Amino acid sequence: METAHSGHQSAAGAFARFVLCGGGVGLASSVAVASFAAFMPWVLANALITVVSTLLATEMHARFTFGAGGRATWRQHVQSAGSATAAYAATCVAMLVLRQVAATPGALLEQVVYLSASALAGVARFAVLRLVVFARNRSQDAATVRPVPATVAPGPAPAAPGALCYAA
Repeated sequence: METAHSGHQSAAGAFARFVLCGGGVGLASSVAVASFAAFMPWVLANALITVVSTLLATEMHARFTFGAGGRATWRQHVQSAGSATAAYAATCVAMLVLRQVAATPGALLEQVVYLSASALAGVARFAVLRLVVFARNRSQDAATVRPVPATVAPGPAPAAPGALCYAA
């Protein structure tokens, strides 16, 4: 029998998978952004890496994180891109603020700020992906996994349809 607690465990499990998949892609993206920023503007490097990492992460989330079991649909990619755009904006704003506070921040400080902004955006992105992008798949799974058991009240069997009209 499924309980509210097991639903909570399901959300916790999905969040753990999200952190594992998304965090792995995020760490790789952080290294890639720093590498690409060596020969192109940081904002452009971040945009390029955000596009590639969003496509990769959406596929991973469709297959593993939210239990869709297959490839992400175009609709899911487009919706996921919306949340990734917000995450991109958050990382850009964080880096712009850093440049205002420290004219020449070191690579370590840049990574700390970038990863912190990415982590905060990631928590919001998890909520959007779970509640909007992959919600349909999750609710279909819940309907098949947790059927509501029928309850039958004890007592005599109901009368035939015509028996209520004719008393004997």
